Amino acid sequence: MMQPHHKVAAIQMNSGAVLANNLARAGELVAEAAQAGASLVLLPEYFCLMGEHDSDRVAIGEPFGDGPIQRFLSDLAKREQVWLSAGTVPLISSEPGKVFNSNLWFDDQGQCVGRYDKIHLFGFDNGQESYLESATLAAGRTITTVTTLVGEVRASVCYDLRFPELYRQQSGYAVITAPAAFTYTTGQAHWELLLRSRAVENQCYVVAAAQTGIHPGGKRTFGHSMIVDPWGNILDCREEGEGIVIAAIDFSHMMKIRQQLPALKNRIFN
Repeated sequence: MMQPHHKVAAIQMNSGAVLANNLARAGELVAEAAQAGASLVLLPEYFCLMGEHDSDRVAIGEPFGDGPIQRFLSDLAKREQVWLSAGTVPLISSEPGKVFNSNLWFDDQGQCVGRYDKIHLFGFDNGQESYLESATLAAGRTITTVTTLVGEVRASVCYDLRFPELYRQQSGYAVITAPAAFTYTTGQAHWELLLRSRAVENQCYVVAAAQTGIHPGGKRTFGHSMIVDPWGNILDCREEGEGIVIAAIDFSHMMKIRQQLPALKNRIFN
């Protein structure tokens, strides 16, 4: 059941090539969010590793349900007494040389209560920088809605934001989550636009946790972690640097918007 108010927080990180350092920093920032009153905390995509090569993440892939990264996340959620949307974790797939980029959810008792495997794999090449996630990632196939203490949450990851049909299936949820490692080039152009669009068209909150700054190999991510309300207002944003953004989820505000402007009910094409 939805509670009238809950604080949610998104973590912004500058993850590097050393797993232990990234986990330690994630723990510090989740603790900071918990101390600020957040009951649900979102880590960014690739929080555990942003190495020089994408294949570095394949090397630390874990079977679903066990492994040092998953044990760390479970212990962290339980210790800080928060629900944790754990960015993305590399989980072993059946495709040789590829892992799933999986968004795992842990409740405040440390139980894994949800898994979403990133469906849309990023590809970009402007002649100066290029990315091809499909070279090291296996694509998910299932749209996932997670039942949490803040209501129904539609899980997504980064590049998914460009595919609005993902969010139109079984709509009516309260929150969209979007852990991301948006490139600086594409982030400048489209990050805020996409987040606010998804919030307005689905009349829900959007919580986006991002990578920021320069990473090994010279990759640069855009930052600008933010929380957007169902009217498209940005409630909190951190442009650059590590830290947290935090805001209250007000369900009465969301339901008032849906009542006054019944766009979800007025849909013709489903």
